[in-house]
Amino acid sequence: VQLVESGGGLVLPGGSLRLSCLASGFKFSVYYMHWVRQAPGKGLEWLSSIYDDGSETFYADSVKGRFTISRDNTRNTLYLQMKDVKSEDSASYYCATGTGYRSNFKLGVKGKGTLVTVDS
Repeated sequence: VQLVESGGGLVLPGGSLRLSCLASGFKFSVYYMHWVRQAPGKGLEWLSSIYDDGSETFYADSVKGRFTISRDNTRNTLYLQMKDVKSEDSASYYCATGTGYRSNFKLGVKGKGTLVTVDS
């Protein structure tokens, strides 16, 4: 299993960013996928999950209405569209395999992450 995130960088408060995650080494199209993040000095925070076929999505309250998870199974790629970002969104973002969501989320494998910094 290999997950490679990209798309992070410096973004202004209120701005937008799209993260991507290219998956390989497993049958991506049958896996539920997730985005998690970790801010400096804090633990891992579950953000969002998507069904294998993309038919259902779930979000943490902290990002609901601002972030959108999606996937392209033909490209083995997971996305996270971020809009109206805030300083508290600054973190390393990881795509991951796993089970459950919200408080029941159990992490499987995650990538090396991409850093998002929200700063004016």
